[in-house]
Amino acid sequence: MSGSRRSPSAEVRERLGHPVIDGDGHWLEPVPIFLDYLADTAGPAAVERFVRRAKDVPWYDLAPAERFERRLIRPTWWGEPARTLDRATAMVPRLFHERLDELGIDYALVYTSLGLFHVSSPDDELRPAVARAVNRMNAELFRPYAHRLTPAAVVPVHTPAEAIAEATYAVRDLGLKVVMIANHVRRPIAASARQVADPATQARLWIDSLALDSAHDYDPFWAQCRDLGVAVTAHSGSMGWNGRESVTSFTYNHIDHFANASHAFAKALILGGVTHRFPELRWAFLEGGVGWAVALLADLVGHWERRRRAALEAQVRPANLDLPALRDLLVRYGGPRYEARLDALFASIACSEPFRSAAELTERAYREPFDDFQAVPVESAEALERHFTERFYFGCEADDPVTAWAFDPRRPRLRPIFSSDVGHFDVPDMARVLHEGWELVERGLVTEGDLREFLFANPARLHTALNPAFFRGTAVEDAVAKDLAG
Repeated sequence: MSGSRRSPSAEVRERLGHPVIDGDGHWLEPVPIFLDYLADTAGPAAVERFVRRAKDVPWYDLAPAERFERRLIRPTWWGEPARTLDRATAMVPRLFHERLDELGIDYALVYTSLGLFHVSSPDDELRPAVARAVNRMNAELFRPYAHRLTPAAVVPVHTPAEAIAEATYAVRDLGLKVVMIANHVRRPIAASARQVADPATQARLWIDSLALDSAHDYDPFWAQCRDLGVAVTAHSGSMGWNGRESVTSFTYNHIDHFANASHAFAKALILGGVTHRFPELRWAFLEGGVGWAVALLADLVGHWERRRRAALEAQVRPANLDLPALRDLLVRYGGPRYEARLDALFASIACSEPFRSAAELTERAYREPFDDFQAVPVESAEALERHFTERFYFGCEADDPVTAWAFDPRRPRLRPIFSSDVGHFDVPDMARVLHEGWELVERGLVTEGDLREFLFANPARLHTALNPAFFRGTAVEDAVAKDLAG
């Protein structure tokens, strides 16, 4: 499509000694065609419901004062490319397939755009219907191009049963190989919901990250993902959460919002013990980069060293205080003012939990489980690091320099996967994306060996961990088999 001149990304691909696997590109589902599938899936009433909800964007209809009064966040706008060829590419699988060489991509996992907006819908009737219709459409339209393109299934997770049903249908009936979930559900707080007429829109909400203190037990769903042989890829953000609620600035709400949601989900998976109960599963956190993961791993290790039960009992249990020695120090260095209040000081020994003695504080804590790492059976900080780095993969866009942190030899080595994000506003020119990844090498941020892991080995290993045949019959089959064998 670009004429005789090769694109910058095609030139990069020619110099690489390995294929390029795009771990997270997007297509823009043509809405009128999608509505045909929705009508066939759930009937004309579902289409009417979808259209009515899609058109209901009150932010644009209200004066600024009322937007602030209702604290309506600025919605997503102009989020898709206006470069004509790229817009058409994102909308038509045949053209997407035709341009892959120009993009420097050998094989691409294609994620939904439409589904991103509806996988977390609070509408219990429309949400599963939209997911089913999107999955049917995407499976059918991309099937002729399976040699180089595979769409990801949209799997809503408001309940484990809902998630199991759609994942099973997508894999076993439609033949899809990738499942995409939202990594949280926003649920009404029960006490607040009882006080309002419409809990879905007026009640205070809490973020259920599916793996710790969840409203449901999601282990049956994780088990089904294992049995289906699919990695769990999570693609959702946190716009609208606390700290991301600007009424006027999309950028304020958008920066790091994927990272923030991924941070919460990954943290819940570890502390909730899911990754230990299902050690075979692999997890990908998409479009948030890897910087948050570097920080999270350091924080988890630091907290393990201080907040696991053995550390707590050795280091900070109030009953460990030598009260006679403490009394002596308070009198000797505090003088008469401290000496006059010794009884009161010992009866209110802590700032964070005042008005209780050391014995009371100790006894009270032992009434409830207090080991935050009870579900994390590791014997060392190094074992925790290995557990984290072996199971988690991180979708990083090509122009993100922070990707280099994953390969910093001073830190545990993480597993970033190349995520083109074509089809969205982040990519003004599809034909330059791979070249932007190569710039990490040109700038001395990563080695060519690091880049190979990013562009090829990591996405290949993510999807073959549970399904060694994932790439069978594709353009990268031989290269992946050789990499796994080596």
